[in-house]
Amino acid sequence: MPLRNWIMLIVLGTIWGGAFLFAKVAVAEIPPFVLVFLRVSSACAVLLLVLHHQRLLSNLTLKLAGPFLVMGFLNNAVPFSLLFLGQTVIGAGLASILNATTPIFTVIVAGLLTRQEALHANRIAGVLLGVAGVAIMLSSSLSGVASDPVWAQLSCLGAAISYACAATYARRFRFLPPQVAATGQLLGSSLLMLPIALLSMGNWSISDPSLTAWANVLSLGILATAIAYLIYFQLLAEAGATNASLVTLIVPASALFFGWLLLGENLSTLQLAGFAALLVGLVVLDGRILQRKGPRPA
Repeated sequence: MPLRNWIMLIVLGTIWGGAFLFAKVAVAEIPPFVLVFLRVSSACAVLLLVLHHQRLLSNLTLKLAGPFLVMGFLNNAVPFSLLFLGQTVIGAGLASILNATTPIFTVIVAGLLTRQEALHANRIAGVLLGVAGVAIMLSSSLSGVASDPVWAQLSCLGAAISYACAATYARRFRFLPPQVAATGQLLGSSLLMLPIALLSMGNWSISDPSLTAWANVLSLGILATAIAYLIYFQLLAEAGATNASLVTLIVPASALFFGWLLLGENLSTLQLAGFAALLVGLVVLDGRILQRKGPRPA
């Protein structure tokens, strides 16, 4: 990739890593389901303006309402809800590591369950290493070495599984411009989360959160969702899906750094060992490091 694409990749990984930090701060003052609605609705508003500027609003047709609702459910409503619920009790860094298992589950869903992709040796090895990494991370809590609740970690893994199902389902949107598909799913998830947010509010009021919490909400919706999607789509167009997938390796590293620097979060030795196994699994799953370069052409 040229330098421009590397810069876009690093910026995107930093933004998405920061999203876990934004969520950790905001969910301390805002109910999780309300926070999900605020994130998807604010991002949807920004992307609708983008589509209007690009004259692409006509692509949001009624015949796509059902698929957009399904995609919004799988790619936004469910994973955001599970991640925010988990982050009520676990740190941003650990949540990001568990979420980094998404490519592992995507291979399982697309390769084993739906038979959409072939399972090569490196993919099988990557999945096994990734599963081993998750097992190591969970074992630290199960053995009492770490205090992070297992249910919260499983909640974050559930988000990764939902993302994997969404990635498989998203193939039906290949005929659409990617920014249209993103806006459609955010519109669908906003409609799904509105009644859930209203029912889960309880005695909470919009005047309760601090300015810091609201700043993190806007950062989640506008920066980490709307703007991040636009950067991701541009990166996809310029560098391809394989190169864009490298962001998976950057996100947990940046989230860990921000969590340590700003929130004072740390991982146990077993959790770090599990993270290392997961990273190796992702690199093996990617496969490029295992490929031998042929002779250079004259």
